[in-house]
Amino acid sequence: MKKAVILLPFLFFLITTISSQAYIRISTEKIDLILKVSSNNRVYQSYLGSRLQHPEELQTLTRATDRDVWEAYPVSGGEDFFEPAFAIRHHDGNMTSFLYYVSHEVRQTEPGVAETIIDLADNRYPVNVRLHYVSYAKENIIKTWSEITHQEKKPVTISQYASGMLYFQANRYYLTEFSGNWAQEAQMSTQELLFGKKVIDSKLGTRAAIQANPYFQIGLDQPASLNQGKVLMGTLGWTGNFRFTFEVDNKRNLRVISGINPYASDYLLKPGEVFTTPEFIFTLSETGTGEATRNFHAWARNYQIKDGKGDRLTLLNNWEATFFDFDENKLENLMQEAAQLGVDMFLLDDGWFGNKYPRVDDRAGLSDWEVMKSKLPGGVPYLVKTAKEKGVKFGIWIEPEMVNPQSELFEKHPDWAIRLPGRETYYERSQLALDMSNPEVQDFVFGVVDNLMKENPDLAYFKWDCNSPITNIYSPYLKEKQNHLYIEHTRGVYNVFKRIKENYPHLPMMLCSSGGGRCDFEALKYFTEFWCSDNTDPVARLYIQWGFSQFIPVKAMAAHVTEQNHTASIKFRTDVAMMCKFGFDIDLNKLTGEEREFCRMAVNNYHRLKKTILDGEMYHLVSPYEGDHTSVMFTTPGKEKAVLYAYDIFPKREDSVLPVKLQGLDPAKKYKVEEINLMPGVSSNLKANNRIFSGDYLMKIGLEVFTTQRMHSRIIEITAL
Repeated sequence: MKKAVILLPFLFFLITTISSQAYIRISTEKIDLILKVSSNNRVYQSYLGSRLQHPEELQTLTRATDRDVWEAYPVSGGEDFFEPAFAIRHHDGNMTSFLYYVSHEVRQTEPGVAETIIDLADNRYPVNVRLHYVSYAKENIIKTWSEITHQEKKPVTISQYASGMLYFQANRYYLTEFSGNWAQEAQMSTQELLFGKKVIDSKLGTRAAIQANPYFQIGLDQPASLNQGKVLMGTLGWTGNFRFTFEVDNKRNLRVISGINPYASDYLLKPGEVFTTPEFIFTLSETGTGEATRNFHAWARNYQIKDGKGDRLTLLNNWEATFFDFDENKLENLMQEAAQLGVDMFLLDDGWFGNKYPRVDDRAGLSDWEVMKSKLPGGVPYLVKTAKEKGVKFGIWIEPEMVNPQSELFEKHPDWAIRLPGRETYYERSQLALDMSNPEVQDFVFGVVDNLMKENPDLAYFKWDCNSPITNIYSPYLKEKQNHLYIEHTRGVYNVFKRIKENYPHLPMMLCSSGGGRCDFEALKYFTEFWCSDNTDPVARLYIQWGFSQFIPVKAMAAHVTEQNHTASIKFRTDVAMMCKFGFDIDLNKLTGEEREFCRMAVNNYHRLKKTILDGEMYHLVSPYEGDHTSVMFTTPGKEKAVLYAYDIFPKREDSVLPVKLQGLDPAKKYKVEEINLMPGVSSNLKANNRIFSGDYLMKIGLEVFTTQRMHSRIIEITAL
């Protein structure tokens, strides 16, 4: 049953009783989400699983009475005694609502993409909720969010406002979460969900992750595994505080609620104001996490991340070579090294700004975005010009949302910083967050980028850092509405991101944020990539990159060769970074001539194979969590080319080493196997090197690519003949 969508403020007056049950089908090529408008005129989840092949059988879907409480968007205070999606206190103090079906609409927004909009309304109060579901047919992704509004006489308070709610029934449920800490991001662990609630959340402000990352996997009936079993994978597009609630009820049903963390965020909603929740994005797979991962990667490249189908720049960053100690001469030499290395760009990191309070360490100057004249008398224009003369592009580091108290900006605008009045201030890394709920602050932050771009139209790249969570939670701008701070601050950040993208749509930008602090799909609408971790030890990075790449395509994951872990060879460090968007952050003068030659060759190999790595289908072959080895591969959509990575971490000499079975090849095609990225003068000892095999053989028998050597790596190019 369909009706035309009616403007939200009038829905309250148009609720009608439906004489027979109606079904709302939200589908991809492999997934069906079926919602039912029941005889009581409320909307319930009737089915979520593999796509049903016979639409006429939808009418036979039934659900036992005790499971009919699977309401699509349940409100607190009703007959469902479990965690609700929505909680409201009306202007008269009443804390209960019931949402009834009004209408729904399905529209094709572009080929392969459909949006379903369902309008719900209370029959006693003028409160309306609009549910949005967007389905991506080929990528098998569904995203959902809600819009909440009302026309009561006075403001109402909403204390829970989920983006979506899903239900499952299985014998057992296993949650895989992604957690850790700074420099230990996206560590995977699995536990069984039993009766009660498990909550994963963040209270960091506008850094989606340190302790917890905004992703999860649910294995139904068995723990999620790479190539078998039914699995749900979900994430929230929100750079602020998030919360996932997993509740197993007394009937062994699982409820999954995703959205903004309502911690300290009861929201006073004015009449006519629309509260829009973030996008919850999910996929289902019947064949394990591998298929679900490729669903996310394809969807992200096609629809979500900035310039998802475009190229990515290789680079040399100066940070580990100079830290704060540099001048124009040092930077010119590094630009020359970047050109000799063969990378696309030289990136200038922290320490280039501040005059009254020079940025010579991390304790002063932050927010004073004027070139330090004593260091760089020619300014940014001179650096951009010099880089161009050397044959590379020029990029620059900024941290525009933060301020050092020892700065000219703080002296002029102390009210622009988030800090508690009348209390001792706590400083994280000697800095405070600027109050992004304040439009004046938004203008200032946008101006940091805008002023640099107007002065330097050839500036090719921004590394946008954010090194502190929000501390000292108080907004001078919001005054009595402090419970709006977390939400309005995040919205303010997005306002700036949107303005930059609108004005500079082709400008590559990295979300740095002290490692993986910003790794959500909403922020990635405005950035081409993010910095996975400040921990660049290649062994640690194998786990970090494995975790992030479960959801994020590697073209959005920046990885650099650095000085960390000198016991690892330059080859091992380079091979690990070459899994992702590739760069260097190293003092090349500390390398031997042979090592420098190897790095130049690696850059050439990466440029040659970049399309396969960054746009190919990713297969996670061997998990680092299952032993002392790990392996991944990338295959072009036409299966003409593949790149296989194999890493030995800390194996024991007595360990048995098994062949790695490849995936994603054409079983009928013949492929040449060639090990690349070898040190100068070193020949491959891979038994299969320069031999030809069928795709069938490589996927069923595999290749003996692992060894018992510590921190050893191989990159293997596989080419169809």
